[in-house]
Amino acid sequence: MTTVRARLANIADRERTTDVDMTVDSGAIYSVVPASELRSIGVEAERMETFWLADGRSVRRRVGHVGFEIQGSHGISRVVFGRAGDACLLGMVTLEELGLGLDPLRRRLRPLRLMIA
Repeated sequence: MTTVRARLANIADRERTTDVDMTVDSGAIYSVVPASELRSIGVEAERMETFWLADGRSVRRRVGHVGFEIQGSHGISRVVFGRAGDACLLGMVTLEELGLGLDPLRRRLRPLRLMIA
Protein backbone atom coordinates (compact mmCIF):
# COMPACT_ATOMS: atom_id res chain seq x y z
CA MET A 1 0.00 0.00 0.00
CA THR A 2 1.10 3.52 -0.74
CA THR A 3 0.17 6.37 1.59
CA VAL A 4 0.72 10.06 0.88
CA ARG A 5 0.15 13.25 2.83
CA ALA A 6 -2.28 15.64 1.14
CA ARG A 7 -3.21 19.20 1.96
CA LEU A 8 -6.87 19.89 1.26
CA ALA A 9 -8.24 23.39 0.80
CA ASN A 10 -11.70 24.91 0.60
CA ILE A 11 -11.84 26.22 -2.98
CA ALA A 12 -13.87 29.27 -1.90
CA ASP A 13 -11.45 30.15 0.91
CA ARG A 14 -7.94 28.80 0.27
CA GLU A 15 -6.83 29.77 3.80
CA ARG A 16 -9.00 26.98 5.23
CA THR A 17 -6.90 23.81 4.95
CA THR A 18 -6.35 20.45 6.57
CA ASP A 19 -3.67 17.80 6.12
CA VAL A 20 -4.70 14.16 5.74
CA ASP A 21 -2.95 10.85 5.07
CA MET A 22 -4.48 9.13 2.06
CA THR A 23 -4.06 5.63 0.69
CA VAL A 24 -3.40 5.66 -3.05
CA ASP A 25 -5.95 3.29 -4.57
CA SER A 26 -5.43 2.53 -8.27
CA GLY A 27 -8.84 0.81 -8.26
CA ALA A 28 -10.70 3.86 -6.95
CA ILE A 29 -12.05 6.38 -9.43
CA TYR A 30 -12.73 9.20 -6.97
CA SER A 31 -11.03 10.30 -3.77
CA VAL A 32 -12.76 9.71 -0.44
CA VAL A 33 -12.14 11.93 2.61
CA PRO A 34 -13.92 11.74 5.98
CA ALA A 35 -16.86 14.14 5.98
CA SER A 36 -15.67 15.56 9.31
CA GLU A 37 -12.34 16.65 7.74
CA LEU A 38 -14.13 18.29 4.82
CA ARG A 39 -16.63 20.06 7.08
CA SER A 40 -13.77 21.30 9.32
CA ILE A 41 -12.55 23.47 6.42
CA GLY A 42 -16.04 24.48 5.29
CA VAL A 43 -16.37 22.25 2.22
CA GLU A 44 -20.03 21.67 1.43
CA ALA A 45 -21.56 18.77 -0.44
CA GLU A 46 -23.05 19.67 -3.80
CA ARG A 47 -25.19 16.57 -4.38
CA MET A 48 -25.68 12.86 -3.65
CA GLU A 49 -24.28 10.18 -5.96
CA THR A 50 -24.56 6.40 -6.10
CA PHE A 51 -21.29 4.46 -6.10
CA TRP A 52 -20.71 0.75 -6.69
CA LEU A 53 -18.40 -1.20 -4.43
CA ALA A 54 -16.09 -4.04 -5.48
CA ASP A 55 -18.45 -6.58 -3.90
CA GLY A 56 -21.36 -5.42 -6.08
CA ARG A 57 -23.20 -3.38 -3.44
CA SER A 58 -24.12 0.23 -4.04
CA VAL A 59 -23.84 3.11 -1.56
CA ARG A 60 -25.01 6.71 -1.66
CA ARG A 61 -22.53 9.39 -0.66
CA ARG A 62 -22.39 13.16 -0.79
CA VAL A 63 -19.86 14.70 -3.19
CA GLY A 64 -18.25 18.10 -3.55
CA HIS A 65 -15.02 19.69 -4.75
CA VAL A 66 -11.84 20.44 -2.85
CA GLY A 67 -8.38 21.78 -3.64
CA PHE A 68 -5.59 19.20 -3.36
CA GLU A 69 -1.87 19.75 -2.89
CA ILE A 70 0.28 16.62 -3.07
CA GLN A 71 4.06 16.66 -3.47
CA GLY A 72 4.00 20.17 -4.92
CA SER A 73 1.20 19.49 -7.41
CA HIS A 74 -2.02 21.51 -7.05
CA GLY A 75 -5.51 21.05 -8.46
CA ILE A 76 -9.22 20.88 -7.79
CA SER A 77 -10.98 17.54 -7.81
CA ARG A 78 -14.28 15.92 -6.93
CA VAL A 79 -14.29 14.33 -3.50
CA VAL A 80 -16.61 11.83 -1.86
CA PHE A 81 -17.67 12.65 1.70
CA GLY A 82 -16.64 9.52 3.60
CA ARG A 83 -18.68 8.05 6.43
CA ALA A 84 -17.54 6.05 9.46
CA GLY A 85 -15.79 2.94 8.18
CA ASP A 86 -14.89 4.42 4.78
CA ALA A 87 -11.16 4.51 4.01
CA CYS A 88 -9.45 7.82 3.17
CA LEU A 89 -8.55 7.12 -0.47
CA LEU A 90 -6.73 8.98 -3.22
CA GLY A 91 -8.41 7.99 -6.47
CA MET A 92 -7.23 8.03 -10.05
CA VAL A 93 -9.26 11.06 -11.19
CA THR A 94 -7.59 13.23 -8.55
CA LEU A 95 -4.14 11.90 -9.42
CA GLU A 96 -4.63 12.58 -13.11
CA GLU A 97 -5.99 16.07 -12.42
CA LEU A 98 -2.81 16.77 -10.45
CA GLY A 99 -0.61 15.32 -13.20
CA LEU A 100 0.54 12.43 -11.01
CA GLY A 101 0.62 8.66 -11.46
CA LEU A 102 1.42 5.71 -9.24
CA ASP A 103 4.67 3.83 -9.78
CA PRO A 104 3.53 0.41 -8.49
CA LEU A 105 7.05 -1.05 -8.26
CA ARG A 106 8.52 1.76 -6.17
CA ARG A 107 5.19 2.45 -4.44
CA ARG A 108 5.39 6.20 -4.88
CA LEU A 109 3.84 8.95 -6.97
CA ARG A 110 5.56 10.31 -10.03
CA PRO A 111 4.76 13.06 -12.53
CA LEU A 112 2.73 11.91 -15.51
CA ARG A 113 3.89 12.45 -19.03
CA LEU A 114 1.12 14.81 -20.13
CA MET A 115 -0.10 14.51 -23.69
CA ILE A 116 -2.49 16.32 -25.98
CA ALA A 117 -3.69 13.93 -28.63
